[in-house]
Amino acid sequence: MANVTIYTTMLCPYCHMAKRLLQSKGVAFEEIDVTFKPGLRAEMAEKAGRRTVPQIWIGEQHVGGCDELQALDRAGELDALLEREGAKAG
Repeated sequence: MANVTIYTTMLCPYCHMAKRLLQSKGVAFEEIDVTFKPGLRAEMAEKAGRRTVPQIWIGEQHVGGCDELQALDRAGELDALLEREGAKAG
């Protein structure tokens, strides 16, 4: 099963939207909360090239943030990516 990882902060509405979308797809994910954790946020920024949250990976592929995740879903490409990466639960 592919890993889905999402870096978040507690009060970020885009983080909550992204998590809801993944949950609606039945996707298990690892959430890394970078609130008050500058070391983890720096790790995320190094990996993503961005400091904003959320930052989402499906397998080894960096998807980007909530907008990019939603765009993949609207284009009908998110389900295929999740299937290909084996991220769907069950």
